[in-house]
Amino acid sequence: MRCFRPQVAEPVRHPYDSGRAGYPDKLEALKKAWDEEARANLALPIDDRTASELLTLERPSAEPARERYVYDPDTAPVPEGVAVNIRNRSYKILANVDIRDADAGGVIFAHGSRFGGHALFIKDHKLHYVYNFLGIKPEQKFVSTETLKPGKYTLGMEFTRTGAGSHKESLGTLKLYVNDKVVAQGPMKTQAAKFTLSGDGLCVGYDSGDAVSAEYKTPGTFHGGTIQAVGITVEKASYEDLEMEARRALIAD
Repeated sequence: MRCFRPQVAEPVRHPYDSGRAGYPDKLEALKKAWDEEARANLALPIDDRTASELLTLERPSAEPARERYVYDPDTAPVPEGVAVNIRNRSYKILANVDIRDADAGGVIFAHGSRFGGHALFIKDHKLHYVYNFLGIKPEQKFVSTETLKPGKYTLGMEFTRTGAGSHKESLGTLKLYVNDKVVAQGPMKTQAAKFTLSGDGLCVGYDSGDAVSAEYKTPGTFHGGTIQAVGITVEKASYEDLEMEARRALIAD
C-alpha cells in the first residue's frame, strides 16, 4: 500500500523579507536616510514610554514636594498639573462647612469629569462622596447615614491604599466622615493615571465642567451655607488629628 504524505503549503514570503540578507547596502542606505530625516524633523530621541507612564508623569517643579493643599471656595479651577496629586497613594479630604439652611446642598469639592474624577457634595440633606473610575458604571458612591442639620461641620473622607490591581489601579478602603464620626465605609479603587488631559480642574463650591457624578448637574453650586476651606492631604497624620485641627480653625472663624 502506498502512503501519501499531505502537502504542506509553503508560507508566503514578502519580496522585501530578504532585504536584510539580499540587499545589505540598500538596508544600510535606508537606515541612514531614516536617521537623517528623524534628526531633521526633531523625532529623536524616540520615546518608548507607555501611555500610562506618560499620563502619570509629574510636572517639574522648583518647589519641594508638598503633602497638604488648602483650597478656598469660588476660585478658578486649579489645573490638574499643579493640583494635589492623589494617584497611587492614600489621601484625605476635609472641608469646613457652615450649614445655615435646612435645605443646603451642592458641590463642596470636585475634581475631574464624567470620564473620571471624584467629588464631595451634599444632596438630600446627606453627605455624599463619589469616585468616578474612568466613567465606568455604577459609580463608587458613599452616602452618610446621618442627616445634616444647620450647624458648623468638618466633613470629609479618607482613602487608605492597601495594594494594586491587575491594571495598576489602587485598591483600598474608604471612610466617609461627619466631624469625627464614620458615617459610611467600604472598598474602593482609584485611577493610576490623571483624570483629564485638559480642563475640568479642581473646584471648591461648584463643578466647572462635566459633572463628576450623575447625582448632580453642573455647576452644582453650593448653597444654603458657606465653605470655609477644603484641605486635601497625603500626609500620614491620622484623620482624627487632622479633623481636630480643622475643627479648631472652624470654631475660630
